[in-house]
Amino acid sequence: MITQLKKIIKRLIRYDAYGKSLRGNDALQYQRVKPWIKAKGDETLRLNYPLDQNSVVFDLGGYKGEFTEVIYNRYQPTIYVFEPIFAFYTIIQNKFATTPKVIPFQYGLAGKDCSIPISMSDNSSSVFLKTAETETIQLKSIVNFIQSNAITKVDLIKINIEGGEYEVLESLLDANLIGIFENIQVQFHDFLFENAKERMQAIQARLQETHVLTYQYEFVWENWKLK
Repeated sequence: MITQLKKIIKRLIRYDAYGKSLRGNDALQYQRVKPWIKAKGDETLRLNYPLDQNSVVFDLGGYKGEFTEVIYNRYQPTIYVFEPIFAFYTIIQNKFATTPKVIPFQYGLAGKDCSIPISMSDNSSSVFLKTAETETIQLKSIVNFIQSNAITKVDLIKINIEGGEYEVLESLLDANLIGIFENIQVQFHDFLFENAKERMQAIQARLQETHVLTYQYEFVWENWKLK
């Protein structure tokens, strides 16, 4: 997201006065993150799932593989990691070179197959941002991926793809495939386009038909569990 969540978290821990220096969207996101930090969400909520060595996990937005690494070390599931940025994909590939149950892909999942420029901003890199440094990435249809690989159950999907979460979830809902996901951990992003909140609420309303909300910190992290 535009506000780099990890940087805010580090500064929040170090400096109580940090938030007073922020303005606009950064100040808003700082206030959103504070309850999440208080709950130690990164250490608890995002990691505590009923997974084991027979589970399947999708990591959309693999970045440098930190989430995958923690989940694998804790549960040893099979993890499909999708990271379209070459430098980050290479880090993941090297990190798990001797871990056959972690399977990295150098593309992202989306609503359709396409090549698109992405603006580079470390862990906030997004196709919806405009920066001087860009890279052309590959995106592939999540529906086609699931169908072509005959995947019938995913125990956990983590989605942190800087605005792409809307298209991914809408595609799964439209294709009636949302029910194969036992847990959906997603970070919705606003500030990227005008109707983000309305679009998020429409997705959430549809998710309620098949899933129940287990935790929600708006525009930080939330999780939906299959009924």
